[in-house]
Amino acid sequence: MSNNTVLSRFSKMQWLSLTQEKIVFLLAVVLFVTFSLTLNGFASVDNLLGLLYNVSVLGVLGLAMALVVIGRGIDLSLIATMAISVAWSLTLIRGGLSVEMALLYGMLLAVGIGVLNGWLIAYAEIPALFCTLAMGTLVYGFGRIALIPADVIYMPADPGWFGALGQGEVFGIPAPVIVFVLFALAATLVLRYTRFGRYTYYMGDNYHAARITGVPTRPMLVTQYGVVALIGFVAGLVTAASVDSMNTRIVNSTMIYDVILVVVLGGIGLSGGKGGVRNVVVGTMLIGILLNGMTIMNIEYTVQNFIKGAILLAALIFDSLINPRDEQTAQQGDI
Repeated sequence: MSNNTVLSRFSKMQWLSLTQEKIVFLLAVVLFVTFSLTLNGFASVDNLLGLLYNVSVLGVLGLAMALVVIGRGIDLSLIATMAISVAWSLTLIRGGLSVEMALLYGMLLAVGIGVLNGWLIAYAEIPALFCTLAMGTLVYGFGRIALIPADVIYMPADPGWFGALGQGEVFGIPAPVIVFVLFALAATLVLRYTRFGRYTYYMGDNYHAARITGVPTRPMLVTQYGVVALIGFVAGLVTAASVDSMNTRIVNSTMIYDVILVVVLGGIGLSGGKGGVRNVVVGTMLIGILLNGMTIMNIEYTVQNFIKGAILLAALIFDSLINPRDEQTAQQGDI
């Protein structure tokens, strides 16, 4: 084989491994410039801060989802866990319990759901897709029957520091944006420089090989889903503090698909073992700009869902082309 052929193949592989992230970033830049020139008010400081504000929670949830997708999993119960655990905390606060204790109980509920997800996937060997789909329905039903008296639970009149999570500012930057940035930095450090991060990539790349080489795959799965649920709980706190309530009907919305869209669109392959925080940031940026632009143009909600669905399908097709299934990625444990 000639040197030119080898170099050509190497260049092609390098292009394929990076092109989705580059394309998404370029699309975000093009959309931003186009909307700035054609839509009145899009490029204003208030609108841009509002854009960042609105997508921050989506970005935090995207970071949580990315953690399990990199490990070749998925969590379709994330929104249900977020909504029910936070709504229960608000119910306890309105019932007279202190803010700190109520949030502790809600956090323990969320983490418990995540740990149960991980245990069922790791030890009962239920595929993540079906386990978390069923768990999401179970959590929502149990929450509405036993824990929460109404679909919408409002914040107390004086939430104190809790309210600052959604409506506070630091040097003019909204608190939700700061939360997203802090979580992105923390996720970057964990994935790059800790054993937990390395094991996550090993499991996503080849689950059985990781297990043979000594990676504690079952405890890792339990830990991953517990951490994902904890991040989801924090995202729910920011949501509730931002809008002064938690609407549990969000479980029946398209939000879980928006989270998956951010992850897959950004370039994190569903075959596992690839991607990182930067992919989530890029995906969140594009979706945030697109949704903000469509809102300014008064595009109907149904049409917006159609556009998002088409983009998600295109991203999945592109992911299947650059990360094709093989004998390893089709084994037990893959989503």
